[in-house]
Amino acid sequence: MQFAGSLRTNTLSARIVPETWLSNIVLVAAGSALMAASARFSYHFSWSTVPVTGQTFAVLLIGALYGSRLAAATLLAYLAEGAAGMPVFASGAGGIAAISTPSGGYLFGFIIAAYIVGWFAERGWDRGRWIVLPMLLANAAIYVPGLIWLHQQFAIVNKSISWNLALDYGLWPFIAGDLAKLVMASLAVPAGWTVVEKLRANL
Repeated sequence: MQFAGSLRTNTLSARIVPETWLSNIVLVAAGSALMAASARFSYHFSWSTVPVTGQTFAVLLIGALYGSRLAAATLLAYLAEGAAGMPVFASGAGGIAAISTPSGGYLFGFIIAAYIVGWFAERGWDRGRWIVLPMLLANAAIYVPGLIWLHQQFAIVNKSISWNLALDYGLWPFIAGDLAKLVMASLAVPAGWTVVEKLRANL
């Protein structure tokens, strides 16, 4: 049965897997599992309260593969799983307390970022190198709520920090790694399209 009101129009996932209610549910489950797995690759700098994880790569990949709405739904499902207590966040954390940490704002940024990349993917940007531009925009969208949340969380516990210090904690240490993950994602998706189209042409 074809899914009414397509969520994955013109995406690579739709090219590979026909869209049905069941396939979308499976993809949401797979995407949230990928997010949980990528969160396990985490490292804490001694001077920062925000961990480095593999999640940025997963967010960009899910956005490009799923399209805006299904990608955002997947990240919402991931956030709901963590809020419910499942150990899906960095270092195996879960629960509302894990979201309430200084790094919690980045989790909400993931939803926005996935939607942005998905929106551009639906319009064909994921088939070439220019997908790197929406991914840069999406990365910036992760930082904005992340840094605002980080700054405010310190204020809540009466340990107010300057915006310069918030940038030291939550931005500068992550730029190089995020750029590397962004480049990998921007190469992987167009390559996926090339492989899939060649395979379909040979069938």
